[in-house]
Amino acid sequence: MPEFAYTARTANGRDITGLISAETKRDVLALLTERALFPMKVDAAGQKKTGWKLQRPIKADVLAATLTQLSDLLENGVPLMRALEVLSEQATHPRLQEVLDQIRGRVADGQQLDRAMAAHPDVFNELTVNIIRAGTEGAFLEESLKQTAEFLERQEELRGQVKSAMAYPAFLAVAGTIVTVVLIVFFVPKFAELFKQLEEAGTLPGATVALLWLSDTLGRYGLLIAAALVGAVVGIRRWAKTADGRRFLDRWKIRLPLFGPIFLNGSVSRFCRILGTLLRNGVPLLKALDISSESSGNVVLGQAIRESAENVSSGESLSAPLANCGLLPPGVMAMIAVAEESNNLEVVLSNVADAIDRKTNRQLDTMVRLIEPALLMVMGSAVLFVITALLLPVFEMSTTMG
Repeated sequence: MPEFAYTARTANGRDITGLISAETKRDVLALLTERALFPMKVDAAGQKKTGWKLQRPIKADVLAATLTQLSDLLENGVPLMRALEVLSEQATHPRLQEVLDQIRGRVADGQQLDRAMAAHPDVFNELTVNIIRAGTEGAFLEESLKQTAEFLERQEELRGQVKSAMAYPAFLAVAGTIVTVVLIVFFVPKFAELFKQLEEAGTLPGATVALLWLSDTLGRYGLLIAAALVGAVVGIRRWAKTADGRRFLDRWKIRLPLFGPIFLNGSVSRFCRILGTLLRNGVPLLKALDISSESSGNVVLGQAIRESAENVSSGESLSAPLANCGLLPPGVMAMIAVAEESNNLEVVLSNVADAIDRKTNRQLDTMVRLIEPALLMVMGSAVLFVITALLLPVFEMSTTMG
């Protein structure tokens, strides 16, 4: 049960503070009133830190199963508060149980379910919150919960396929990098004295000079370089969470030569699927566009969709302003235009999303298959450069001695 820190005033005017366990702030106020105390301030108490505490992340499949169970309970007439209590009691994951308890408390305080979930961004991502918000506002919460669970399961399945396919290439990359660094840092310096005479005479090959410089630099400043790289990665990750950083990265991702279309297709698929779901459940077009734009997962695409919605509000059709943004594929725009004329846009959007997902899966499979030989070529080239740079002076000295 959550704890609340309170400041209250007694009947004789003395202020007291303390902690009290209750489900909601409303319960805290009632308990203080029963104790003849006048509450002045009540806040959720922060958890006491007793050292480093590592919490297991909640896996997507566990979260998807929880959302599906919540949808089933609501469909069978169980009230939301009781459904959240049942799920909390059945949860085997400590972190999930804690989150469900806090969500139940916020809902009891009068918050909508999506707002209560949004208070835990490490558990419920933006896509999940937006879909549930749409379901809450459109009175189809049960279906939105199931839709969210399907999205999570689909993403987890795709992520698992990519991880399994990338396991061997990742091993090659790590092993090749370690071998190359060991050769440069520990093996190459043993040849420095041997090549010193050629270096003084100015006959040392350029490749060997570059290799010796790289070996000396890594040997002296390797730890500083590694620390700088780690710091750069941490800084970029923090910057990516800002509005400007996310906008820049989203724009950069969709412009990548090979992976850009995959990222863009994934965002377009989410937009089409969510927009179709909202329209099928009677959400007005402008409201559906606003929600689906936030759920696309790409800030640049979302902004383009919102700008298109402004033209739709002035009386234009949906396909014309969307086509002007230049981010949606021409084939998708043609299908949307035909669907508008035949008045079955919600059905076509779901079919478009399925087609894009199949195309994206094929593209990912092809890219993963190409990564392995590409890594082999890169690692082989690095090792070949080291060996060639070491053997060239040896051949030159042999020729001179001969």
